[in-house]
Amino acid sequence: MPAAFVAALRSRASANVGRCALEASQGPPEAALAGRPAPAPAGEPIPRVNRLLYASHSFGSSVLTRTTQAWLIFFYAPPKDQDLPTIVPRLTLATILLVLGVFDALDEPLAGYWSDRTRSRWGRRVPFVLFATPFYALFFFLFWTPPRGSYALAAVYLTIILLVQRVAGALSGNPMLALLPEVARTPAGRVSNVAWQFVFGALGAVVGLVVTGLIKDQFGFVAMGATVAVIAVASRYAGLAGVWRYVQDGIEPARTGLAQSLRETFRNDQFLYFLPTFVFFNLSVLLLTAALPFFANIVILRERASIDVTVFGHAFALEEGAVSSVLFGATIIAAMVALPVVYRLAVWRGKAWVYSQAMLVGALTFPLLFFMGFVPGVNRLAQSVVLLVVVGLPMVGVFTFPNAIIADVIDYDALRTGVRREALYYGVQNVIDKWTSSLVFPLFAGMLLVGETTADPLGIRLMGPVAGVAALAGWAIFRGYRLPDSVNPETVPPDHGGWRSRHAG
Repeated sequence: MPAAFVAALRSRASANVGRCALEASQGPPEAALAGRPAPAPAGEPIPRVNRLLYASHSFGSSVLTRTTQAWLIFFYAPPKDQDLPTIVPRLTLATILLVLGVFDALDEPLAGYWSDRTRSRWGRRVPFVLFATPFYALFFFLFWTPPRGSYALAAVYLTIILLVQRVAGALSGNPMLALLPEVARTPAGRVSNVAWQFVFGALGAVVGLVVTGLIKDQFGFVAMGATVAVIAVASRYAGLAGVWRYVQDGIEPARTGLAQSLRETFRNDQFLYFLPTFVFFNLSVLLLTAALPFFANIVILRERASIDVTVFGHAFALEEGAVSSVLFGATIIAAMVALPVVYRLAVWRGKAWVYSQAMLVGALTFPLLFFMGFVPGVNRLAQSVVLLVVVGLPMVGVFTFPNAIIADVIDYDALRTGVRREALYYGVQNVIDKWTSSLVFPLFAGMLLVGETTADPLGIRLMGPVAGVAALAGWAIFRGYRLPDSVNPETVPPDHGGWRSRHAG
């Protein structure tokens, strides 16, 4: 744990930690901020190392999220051709995820609303991140330790564990994301920060999508879950330590009611143009992420325990987890290679333009996965890797720019209403993200009904074309987004959405 963070904890203890919990104090800001680390002087630039530490929080989040996306379905409802027990039947699992998706309509906005309105001696965001993060990681670990022998008991267990983990994730992750508009206050700063978040997130995806498969093959799912949980806690605390002193605690907490805040959020026309695109693009990526272990097992291995691969004269027998890791790794490496070009394009043309073009390229390339393994005379794994390199290029858009675009949307909302509601916006975005994740499995399971065996893998092959259609829908909707790369009264005209009249009224 970083020394700065340890020092911060010690200083908190000397100031009576028990009183720092989320106080709704009506006293002056100075009193509310007592006991926190000495804040940086107003206007002091945030050192690069601190900005990198903040961006590094995406490493642990990515590890945990990508691990869940890649292995939760496979663990609880494995393919029929796999010699693995079904812990929860697919229909039951789909129902659980859908019900929890509905619940997420409450927990994320409420977490954001609570954080936006909080006044504590540690500011609006820090207490949530500090105290909710351990539960976020612990209950993720418990995903992988279900009771066996009873479908009903396992279903109840999974429902409770998922529920608590998602609530803790909302209370920890939402305020952490809401720090971005405060930490990165310029267009260049935001592009730089989200680029570094992508780098750390991509490294996290390597662990979550590649390394976890190897851990699973060697040590099992429980060891995999424990490893990821520790990484998630350490990463989020490191990110918090990096920016604690630089958080703008002088911002007045929001005082509008929840209903009014939600109404204002959904009156923001630019948010309404962005949100569906995030749904469709994220749906396409999540669908492909969930499909790759099935591609590995059904299309590449074809019911065999392993496949022989020769690299530089050395022969390796790759099992299902290792094959999945190779497929995920090809996608991530392609996205990493594309990042410098994407970053330069974002500085030159703007992040919204790059995000839009990434969706269009995804719509054109995702359907290529239908042809994975079709080329005769060529190793099935090799040709699959080539296709996934092509598919991985546009994925950099969905991994990099949504948080920066939301920061611009929040600045626009502040122009319209005179109130900053960072956490509420990120909360609504996270609701949609979770809803999308919940919808992936029913869609995925329905497509598997078309064919999921070695003899008939049509349902698995259709994942690529369906993902392409979703990305195309996102691209079409995003054409209505009009905000510039820097949102302020000079760059956004007063009649843009009527922000001046609304603020005045």
